[in-house]
Amino acid sequence: MPQVQKALEYVRANRDSFMNRYLDLLSIPSVSTLPENRQDVQKNALWLAGQLRGIGATRVDVIETPGHPIVYGERLDAPGKPTLLVYGHYDVQPADPLDEWQSDPFKPEIRGQNVYARGASDMKGSLMAFIMAAEAVARQGRAGAPMPVNLKFLLEGEEEIGSTHLPEFISSHRDLLKADAVVNCDGTISGPDLPSITYALRGLAYFELEVRGPRQDLHSGIFGGSIANPAQVLSELIAGMHDADGRVTLPGFYDKVRPLDEAERAALARLPTTDGQWIAMTGSPALCGEKGYTTLERVGARPTLEVNGIVSGFTGEGAKTVLPAKAMAKISMRLVADQDPADVYGQLQAYVESHAPDTVTWEVRELSRGPGAIMSRDSVAMKAAVAALAETFGVEPVFRREGGSVPVVGHMQQELGLDSIMLGFGLPDDNIHGPNEKQHLPTLLKGIEAYVRFLERLGA
Repeated sequence: MPQVQKALEYVRANRDSFMNRYLDLLSIPSVSTLPENRQDVQKNALWLAGQLRGIGATRVDVIETPGHPIVYGERLDAPGKPTLLVYGHYDVQPADPLDEWQSDPFKPEIRGQNVYARGASDMKGSLMAFIMAAEAVARQGRAGAPMPVNLKFLLEGEEEIGSTHLPEFISSHRDLLKADAVVNCDGTISGPDLPSITYALRGLAYFELEVRGPRQDLHSGIFGGSIANPAQVLSELIAGMHDADGRVTLPGFYDKVRPLDEAERAALARLPTTDGQWIAMTGSPALCGEKGYTTLERVGARPTLEVNGIVSGFTGEGAKTVLPAKAMAKISMRLVADQDPADVYGQLQAYVESHAPDTVTWEVRELSRGPGAIMSRDSVAMKAAVAALAETFGVEPVFRREGGSVPVVGHMQQELGLDSIMLGFGLPDDNIHGPNEKQHLPTLLKGIEAYVRFLERLGA
């Protein structure tokens, strides 16, 4: 494909321009969860709108929501060719704890082959890589001819806070978002020399469980032994949510879980990550989990229940002898395809109903939910992505399941009837959401070239 070679030449000749824009983007502290960064998120949306105009988008809208803006753009000058919907998010997580960063999280710094900044990997790097690839194809790869595909962009500023307003936008703009395929730039590959494509994602259900006893904290000497302690009751409830084999005990929790077939287990077994590497990445002394499954099967193909935080009573320095009036735990569940977050809410309610003593009262509050998803590995778009990765990296990509959640993938399946091609270029050790987040630059530059090849192959 001579068009591909011209586009790749453009990419290589304009790497400095790409890097400068990438570093500019990383300098915008678009932290969606903090009110003090609201203007920064708005600035980031307008900045991206300018980038879309720069690649020839004839329509670019910065659409206000009750939260943060959605950026929509389109370039539809390829009649008879597929339409590709490109999803990304431009918001980032808070940077704290700041004292654990080696450099300012919003003053990107290149050290060795990595750039360090909040959002470098999740996901401003891959988003900018796609925009650069589209620019190369538009300006150089087609020698004035139409693009190989039609492009629509859907970029949100609320992914890190649960995509609060995106599902309603998708459901009310089905015609606007109509496409033949979706590429989601929010992804990673298995290693700098081993490209991979995620074909399954877990969903999320997030709750608060509060247990209440007396109307106020009590003196533990006077009242201890006569009044139920909410902290102890909550601890016992949590302890009972798993059995000795690591299985979740909520009634009906596994009823809709799709079992792994032998072909999938064999494919996951080909991934190079070992238990030793998993321990090294986490710093944990040992691994655990549901009996009968490997580590990669547990984190990609099995649902989980985790306690994310517990608050009760006196937690300051020194001693204060109180019997706490209440205790609260934040509980999240990663759900696999076919599990319904609404069902899980009912299952948690039923579990607490049957196990909580009548010496306390309790409440389960749902905070957020998002569906899981599993994608076809045989679609035209998936085959184009596989070919693009193989040509760029020199090896066939591997398929994998991802333990994390990208709720928009499930929403697009439900509302638009489209699978998403998870094509991003972060690495597993990029410290996303943590201190010293980084992006491996040689991998990101390969990502630009892979996107160029993907666009041309999809159009062909």
